[in-house]
Amino acid sequence: MAEFHQVQFFTVEPDYAGQRIDNFLLARLKGVPKSRIYRLLRKGEVRVNKGRVKPEYKVCAGDSVRVPPIRLAEAGDQVPVGPELAARLEAAILFEDALMLAVNKPPGLAVHGGSGVQVGLIEALRQMRPECKFLELVHRIDRETSGIVLVAKKRTSLKMLQAQFREKSENMTLAGIKKTYWALVDGQWPAARKAVDEPLLRTELANGDRIVRVSAEGKPSKTLFKVLALLRGASWVEAMPVTGRTHQIRVHARIVGCPLLGDGKYGDDGVNAKLKAQGLRRLCLHAARLEFLHPEDERPMTLAAPMPEDMQQLVEALGC
Repeated sequence: MAEFHQVQFFTVEPDYAGQRIDNFLLARLKGVPKSRIYRLLRKGEVRVNKGRVKPEYKVCAGDSVRVPPIRLAEAGDQVPVGPELAARLEAAILFEDALMLAVNKPPGLAVHGGSGVQVGLIEALRQMRPECKFLELVHRIDRETSGIVLVAKKRTSLKMLQAQFREKSENMTLAGIKKTYWALVDGQWPAARKAVDEPLLRTELANGDRIVRVSAEGKPSKTLFKVLALLRGASWVEAMPVTGRTHQIRVHARIVGCPLLGDGKYGDDGVNAKLKAQGLRRLCLHAARLEFLHPEDERPMTLAAPMPEDMQQLVEALGC
């Protein structure tokens, strides 16, 4: 890391038009925590065409982005991807063509670097695919969550795929992308509880952490649930989010009284501590299936990612 004492200027190239300013900055300010970038935007220290913008502002081709002096990672400080991680990710690629790729992200790997994370999924893939001039995350899943992540190889495919995700986030129907997760939850999930339809309000703390709670002031949110197996003191459930809110599955599961195992934010600390002896090490949430339209010809695509070894072992340990 190095201290840069000069103002930085970036000019938005046509390929990046339409990208949110926070994501635009995250891709360029390597090593700067996301919370720091949001703080710069909130305080108006980042200027676009000499004006203040909000994190959701979408940059336009030719925009001039001014960033104040800030601690940045030097270009030469890029951490190389080790052969073990490269081989693991190569084996985890579920689909790849000229427009996109899909990878079964292992648990514990952040989707991008920053805030103490030297190398994330996207940085690793860029090193593994140096011939690709454009590689951008279509969406994100939490560091502890495993499963399918889409990466675009062209700006056009990024826009098309993200439009499908936006449709998912903004509608109370199964329109757009269909996502199916597997989760291990505390207690016996009531078979009759097949859906949770409760509005969720997200609050971002000063340190950049996000807390989500049920609130009449929140956005409409709905998750469909299905019991796959009842275990000893736990359940294996399938969760299909109809909407796409932050921490939606985790909060909706907690409402039912069956929080996700390993959830340090919304779960039961006592239960999580007891299950460490059974192999519980992280949030038991896996993005198992993704249905969407291919960005080239809109043909239906269905990708599936097998349950990771750690969750499988826990299912076996708690099996009846």
